[in-house]
Amino acid sequence: MGREFIQAFNKWAVDYDRSVAGGLPEYHEVFQNYPEILEAVAGQARGTVLEFGVGTGNLTGKLLEKGLEVYGIEPSQKMREKAKEKLPNINLSDGDFIDFTPPDVPINSIVSSYAFHHLNHQEKSVALEKYRTLLTPQGRIVFADTLFGSEMERKRIELEAKRKGYYNLLKDLRTEYYPLRKELYEMFRMNHFVPYFKQMNEFVWMILAIKED
Repeated sequence: MGREFIQAFNKWAVDYDRSVAGGLPEYHEVFQNYPEILEAVAGQARGTVLEFGVGTGNLTGKLLEKGLEVYGIEPSQKMREKAKEKLPNINLSDGDFIDFTPPDVPINSIVSSYAFHHLNHQEKSVALEKYRTLLTPQGRIVFADTLFGSEMERKRIELEAKRKGYYNLLKDLRTEYYPLRKELYEMFRMNHFVPYFKQMNEFVWMILAIKED
């Protein structure tokens, strides 16, 4: 599950924070409002939190600032090392969205930023089924990630990236598993979550999904 991207993550670990700060023009719009997006995700988390795709620990830091107990899962060794440099005392384990060892405590929230798209359609559904079992009653999923309102919107953004000569971004748009909002809505409902969507920039949406009893 998404493990095909680990080599890229290990290389990206050195420059990831520069990328999200706007240091790479191709990805400027993807990471527009990045601090506010992380703040919004952290603001919707409750209780004990399981975070997937910790990366260099940017969302983790926001969660800890709010006094939440956080257990992090990250498949890239280099990313884990960077996160530990910034947050030496965090609970951080190797794993991914599907293959992980859950902490031996009740989980109230599952969060992630800029990562769920590494799962294909079937893997996303498998992951949500696991999370429904793992979460406490009325538990919640809070994700921020790229998705599209329609195929027309996806094509428009791809054409704009090509027009600007943003070929790395264009490759990502064509090879990563970015879903349509309708597909994701149906997937959450099928797994007994009530999802809400809020667009944060041209690419990224925040998804809040509440588990049904």
